[in-house]
Amino acid sequence: MKKELVIRSNSSAVDFALLNNGKLIELNQEIDSNKFSVGDIFISSIRKPVAGLNAAFINVGYQKDGFLHYHDLGPRLSSVLKFVSLVQKGKKKDFLLSNFHYEKDIPKDGKIEDFIRPKQRILVQIVKEPISSKGPRVSSELSLAGRFMVLIPFSDRVSISQKIESKEEKSRLNKIVKSIRPKGFGIIIRTVAKNKKVAELDSDLQRLLNRWKNMCEKLTKVDKYPAKILSEINRSSSILRDIFDDNFTGIHVDDSEMYSEIKDYIQTIAPKKTSIVNLYESHVPIFERYGIERQIKTSFGKTVSMQKGSYLIIEHTEALHVIDVNSGNQSNRSKSKSQEESALEVNMIAASEIARQVKLRDLGGIIVVDFIDLTSNENRKKLFEHLKNEMSNDRTKHKILPPSKFGLIQITRQRVRPEMKIKTKEPNPNEANEVEAPIIILEKINAELDKISKHKRYKKEKIFLHTHPFIAAYLNQGIPSIRMKWFLKYNKWIHIIPRDAFFYLEFRFLDNNKKFIKIK
Repeated sequence: MKKELVIRSNSSAVDFALLNNGKLIELNQEIDSNKFSVGDIFISSIRKPVAGLNAAFINVGYQKDGFLHYHDLGPRLSSVLKFVSLVQKGKKKDFLLSNFHYEKDIPKDGKIEDFIRPKQRILVQIVKEPISSKGPRVSSELSLAGRFMVLIPFSDRVSISQKIESKEEKSRLNKIVKSIRPKGFGIIIRTVAKNKKVAELDSDLQRLLNRWKNMCEKLTKVDKYPAKILSEINRSSSILRDIFDDNFTGIHVDDSEMYSEIKDYIQTIAPKKTSIVNLYESHVPIFERYGIERQIKTSFGKTVSMQKGSYLIIEHTEALHVIDVNSGNQSNRSKSKSQEESALEVNMIAASEIARQVKLRDLGGIIVVDFIDLTSNENRKKLFEHLKNEMSNDRTKHKILPPSKFGLIQITRQRVRPEMKIKTKEPNPNEANEVEAPIIILEKINAELDKISKHKRYKKEKIFLHTHPFIAAYLNQGIPSIRMKWFLKYNKWIHIIPRDAFFYLEFRFLDNNKKFIKIK
């Protein structure tokens, strides 16, 4: 497996593209104006508790108040409020919690108005960024994420990632963490901590404790409310913290300042891997060089092409996302296979692509997938297990329900930031409307030609492609040209006819009798 991270920087945003063997599997964006990222901690004031919702609205400086539900207060709310008050009054100068006297835990099912009041100061952390017309969702249960662990102030619990399956390794990590954990701080061991040495784990813990101390130090100097007192580390470092592993073969970045930051960060977490960080300085834009721009254009539209002519239709509503799996001409192609076998093959291909699309677009909420109907219970189970396996490396919390009697599979996926939306349509040069991006036309021509070339009738017959002159010129340019590649692939010369009367993205395949070729 070859994993690469390609980072494109411009004046207003930074784009992060994660490639797996050259294929785009994740796309993230950091916008400079985003002041409310997941993980940021604010000292805020309570606007008002709302008894009917058992929640409170919190002023975090956003145009819409943050939403704090009773269940997000955390059992140690009284202790957190007491700690904040002591620190701000200068009565608590030791920011560790070993000598801190805890207050009584609040009940699990209490009423919010019994524990907080308007204008009260409170520490809250962003757990869900502002989406659409809603303000951020916040929690007063704080956590600081590190490379190998997550530090939980006002807790004594130690837990280990369920993805670490070895009982021996879990036991080893549990013993190590309990030996280095300071009193008053809980720890969650992350999957990447597997097989790590004591020194590496302790170093990560000390970095997190220093961040906590720095945050508390800022608390003593706050004079305006609300105020951000701890920012999530910059997006490049946070993404690397979450995804970096030994399979990485390259990190490519086109900004010298960010290059230095990333190199320094890699030096702290994996010194032997610093050589894979590269500064990209070519005149060819970095996303063009690594084929990312093309993949973005072909992956974010309503229709997503897959192997063997099959495709997905992805629709979005206010309440959910709907994904429809279509076989295209696949069901007519393999005569040796039964309809059930063909349907299973397309569904398995679709499951892999759906797992990729969900991460790529960062879809959240309810996702309903309409797979091609399968009659065999064994095949339905096989598809379900395959989809679960394909989504197993998705870091976002999600749940997949077994197929319903109608063949639908439902996925719920945590939504903590706005969905990644990219406009794939462009102005039509011929008319005052929009058309699919020109880069997609080649994908469509290739798919259509692939179907035609496999049809017995056209194995020996001449094939003519009628298309706009710009497209015709593009297909003929270069050594080897796309047309020459077709000849080598299909052992057939495709005759290209430029048509001035055609719209920019219009094309047709014709046979020797000038009849339109269309394979269903």
